[in-house]
Amino acid sequence: MTHPIPNPYGQSLTPTGEERTWAILGHLAAIIAAVISAGWLSFVGPLIIWAIYKDRSAFVRRAAAGSFNFNLAVWAAIIVGWIMFLTVVLIPVAVIVWIVAVVAGLWFHIRAAMAASRGESFHYPWGIPVLH
Repeated sequence: MTHPIPNPYGQSLTPTGEERTWAILGHLAAIIAAVISAGWLSFVGPLIIWAIYKDRSAFVRRAAAGSFNFNLAVWAAIIVGWIMFLTVVLIPVAVIVWIVAVVAGLWFHIRAAMAASRGESFHYPWGIPVLH
């Protein structure tokens, strides 16, 4: 799901090395923050990068916004898992939801970072569109 970066003139723009680095960090910041905070602050890294680069680089802004929005969907799945867990009867389903959310989070953030390293935009398969 990678796409070249279009510009208003219909040509493809190649992001600079610095933009690629920050876009990669925008995607991986969610994983890094999740590891450091046991999952609680996984949305903070992409949000900070988006806030810093939203007016500087469209490439970095899209990367950080996509990462943040996808992370919100992962958080929603984990919260649904906790609700299922509290019902006791749905504990096995909750465990499956948690595993799927964590594996999908890792898989898509890493794929997105790899696309950013090539200078390509990555469209996450789902997300809660808050940032643009």
